[in-house]
Amino acid sequence: MKPGMQSPDHEQIVGILLAAGRGTRFDPSGAQNKLLQITRQGDKVVVAAAKKLISALPQVTAVVRNVDDAVARELSALGCQLAICPEADQGMGVSLVCALTQRRHAAGWVIALADMPNVQQSTIAVLADALRKGADMVAPFYQGQRGNPVAFSSKHIDELLQLGGDQGARTLLKTHPLTKVEVDDPGIHHDIDTSADLNTTI
Repeated sequence: MKPGMQSPDHEQIVGILLAAGRGTRFDPSGAQNKLLQITRQGDKVVVAAAKKLISALPQVTAVVRNVDDAVARELSALGCQLAICPEADQGMGVSLVCALTQRRHAAGWVIALADMPNVQQSTIAVLADALRKGADMVAPFYQGQRGNPVAFSSKHIDELLQLGGDQGARTLLKTHPLTKVEVDDPGIHHDIDTSADLNTTI
C-alpha cells in the first residue's frame, strides 16, 4: 500500500466469525462436527451463523482450522474471507487474534461465534450501528443478561491483539466501560453444545 493511502477496511465494521473450535463437548470422539449439523430451520449450524453476519455486515472474516476442511468450504462458498488458524486448540483468544491480524485496520469488529445460529440479524446490525455512533465496546443484553456477539472499536486493537488462550475478549469486557444494548433476541444466549440444543425452540 502506498504511503498515505487508507486500508480498504478503513471506516468499515468487519464481522469476525470464530469457527475453528473442535466442539468436543458435542461429540468427544470428534466424528461429528457440531458446526456441520442441521438446525431446525434446515441450515447447517455454521452456515446459519455466517448468513446472519453476512446479511448485516459487508465484510466477514471467518476463522477456520484448515483451508481444506468442510467448515472452511462452507464459509468460503458464502463469500467469507478465511483466516487459517492451525493453533486454534490453544483457545478462542488465539483464533480472534488470527482474524484481527488480517483485519486490523477496520474501524471496528463484531465478533460472533459459529455455534450460535439463532442470533438475529437485527442484533448484529444494532451492535455495528452503535460502533458507528461512537461506542467503543458493545454487547447485547436480553432480559438483563449479556450475550454474544460482542463488538469493539479500533480503539481496542492493541489490547485485542495481546489476547491468548481461552479468555477470548472477556477480560476487556470486564475492565472497560461497556455500551449495553437491550435486544429482543433470546438467540444471544443459545449456543450448540449438545445434540439436544439443535432441537431447542428459541
